[in-house]
Amino acid sequence: MQSSADLRNLLNRIDHRGYPAYKDTRGAYQFPGYVLSIDHVQGDPFASPSKVSVHVAGRTAGFPGELYREDYQRIALQDELTRQFGKRVERFAFKAKGSGKSGLISVSRCGQEILERTACRIDPKSGDVVLRMEIGFPANGRTINARELEKILFEFVPECVKNALFYKNMDAARLRAVADLAEDQHYIRGMLPKLGLCAFVADGSVLPRESGISPRPMKGGVKFRSPKELEVTLDLPHRGKITGMGIKKGITLIVGGGYHGKSTLLKALELGVYDHIAGDGREYVITDNTAMKIRAEDGRSIQKTDISMFINDLPNGKDTVGFCTEDASGSTSQAANVVESMEAGASLLLIDEDTSATNFMIRDELMQRVIHRDMEPITPFIERIRELYEDYGISTVIVAGSSGSYFHIADTIIQMDRYVPKDITEYAKKEAESYPAVTCPETPAATPDFRRCPQPGQAFRGNDRIKMKTMGREAVMINKETIDLRYVEQITDSEQVTALGYCMRYAQRHILDGKKDIRRIVDELEQVIEKGSLSALCESASGIACMAAPRRQEIFACFNRYRSLKMNGQKGDTGNAVSERQTGRYRGKA
Repeated sequence: MQSSADLRNLLNRIDHRGYPAYKDTRGAYQFPGYVLSIDHVQGDPFASPSKVSVHVAGRTAGFPGELYREDYQRIALQDELTRQFGKRVERFAFKAKGSGKSGLISVSRCGQEILERTACRIDPKSGDVVLRMEIGFPANGRTINARELEKILFEFVPECVKNALFYKNMDAARLRAVADLAEDQHYIRGMLPKLGLCAFVADGSVLPRESGISPRPMKGGVKFRSPKELEVTLDLPHRGKITGMGIKKGITLIVGGGYHGKSTLLKALELGVYDHIAGDGREYVITDNTAMKIRAEDGRSIQKTDISMFINDLPNGKDTVGFCTEDASGSTSQAANVVESMEAGASLLLIDEDTSATNFMIRDELMQRVIHRDMEPITPFIERIRELYEDYGISTVIVAGSSGSYFHIADTIIQMDRYVPKDITEYAKKEAESYPAVTCPETPAATPDFRRCPQPGQAFRGNDRIKMKTMGREAVMINKETIDLRYVEQITDSEQVTALGYCMRYAQRHILDGKKDIRRIVDELEQVIEKGSLSALCESASGIACMAAPRRQEIFACFNRYRSLKMNGQKGDTGNAVSERQTGRYRGKA
């Protein structure tokens, strides 16, 4: 390891030389209190910024062990340090001048959710802190401007490290509050199954957001207040007694007029699988962390998925036990999404009728009389929902605003009235008595066959470089293949998408062998991440990408949307997929 003085001398030597001379700076340098590592140097001032990391020894950082004793506390503390470092870095961004990305200094931008990231890592044993950032090495044209880089590395970065990574210089009470909130949230999550609940929404929560493009809480937003019938009181380790609405396991229906808060409540439940920062308004909205948002997804690829629980006897004779298509309809895509969620281990399904295929969700009494069951290949979700709960332990929360068909089968019915929830179960059930109930199949569906074994792609078998590009939260491109993740709605950060791309690459290089099914593959990926953290997916100590941890459910979703990843199934047709657009049939509402 070299000293900071060695780095300063090196910068003096390469000043005014061609930009490639910056490559000589790669390495580790001892600064007062920390080690600065230049892990990757950009090729020119217009390329992606250089990757730099700071390593602070546990004794120097000085964070008390009780702040990161448990994993959930460690992740919360890492999140807070990333935010604090980011705030300080913003003041220095582009103060060093030059062409292209010269002077850029950035770390991961954290949203309202608390996620484990490669940006900051605290060793749970030693307390060592590693923080990763990107820096645009300054240049005039393509000539090195070492004086400006010296300003960044010897003035700006040391000040940020001193104030954001050394416990003695930080707000101890704030850090304690972060750890305490994480413990309270973990406590609620652990209490859900013990109380027979699949979600909890605390009184006083602010669920509406600032706008459709802002995740911050709405100023003056209506504060949540639980109906008395659904009220649950918990005694948290730090906050003490807290009261809120407990959503029981089973079938819950959320109804109400337009713009009264139905979808707002559902969105809060969707993201309740993650912990949230203090001040978000949803800190105490906690959902079963296996919950999956289900919707129709016209045009998605489906490979070897057993959708026979919902769809059978297609007129074109197409197999639905090992169903394949490159262009799914609304109904088949939603059926596949349900079955794939079962495969991923979901215990709760979240559904909004606005984004569902109508013919997948319901068939009313009149339609059943006109079009007999024998003529309809779709068994709608309403006829399987009770079976999903009683036979598989999978609860469902459905938002409905136009159809009352689910009143008969719902265990709990919540009406949203100007963002205020009301328990109308008894009233709605009584009114439903005047209307015919939907008849259900006499025979339960066979358990779906989950034995699908992905085949590794040819490009991954050699040492060829695999190109990868993240396109926000919507997609990741691997070589020329785009994995469309737009409708995987619980992805909350683009860095999760980057991590999913690395999961796909790592799995194809090291795990896929054509014999392991998806569940085993995801198990092994999680073991790699647990053993070596997210950075293990990069397979390199240098240039570690900015990643945030996806859930197990999103890893499954990414595999299922990877079109070029062919599956071997134990059952079903092995022929080529046929586009449903060619038949023009069985397409539900998008």
